Amino acid sequence: MCGIAGIVDLTGEHRVELQVLAAMAETLVHRGPDDAGFHVEERWGFAFRRLAILDLTTGNQPHYNEDRTICSVCNGEIYNYRELKEMLIARGHRFQTTCDVEVLVHLYEEEGREFLNRLNGQFSFAIYDKRGQVLFLARDHVGITPLFFTEAGGSFLFASEVKAIL
Repeated sequence: MCGIAGIVDLTGEHRVELQVLAAMAETLVHRGPDDAGFHVEERWGFAFRRLAILDLTTGNQPHYNEDRTICSVCNGEIYNYRELKEMLIARGHRFQTTCDVEVLVHLYEEEGREFLNRLNGQFSFAIYDKRGQVLFLARDHVGITPLFFTEAGGSFLFASEVKAIL
C-alpha cells in the first residue's frame, strides 16, 4: 500500500505550494513510511508516500518519461508490467527503474488514455501531461485501490484518502 495526492490549479491564479503537498503526504505516512516523493510546478503538483515492495533502491516516485513531459504517481501494482515493459523497450523507451508502475508514463506516451485497457492489476494513479496540460486519473477496473477527488476554491485535489484532501 502506498499513498498519492495532488493539486491542479484550475484558475491559473494560484501557485501550488510544496508545503501544502507535504502536508497532504504527511496524512498518508501510514500508507507509505519508507519514502516520500514530490513534483511541483507552478500550476500543479504530485505527492507520493512509498511502501517499498518492488525495486527497493530506485523505485521512488514520481516517474517520468524520457523528456520529463509526462509525470505519474501510482498506488498499487501492475501485474503484467514485465510484458508491457518488454514491448515498450522494443519501441525505444528507456526505463530508469525496475519498478512495475514506471510503465504507466511510457504507455500513456504511446497510446494516450487507451492504454488503460492493457493494464492488469490493482491501482490508482495520476498522470500529468505537460504538453497537453492534461491530468488523467484512473483506478483499477474493480475499484480495489481507493482514489478520492474534489474541486474546491479553484483547485482540483485528489488523494488515496479523504483526509489528505481535507
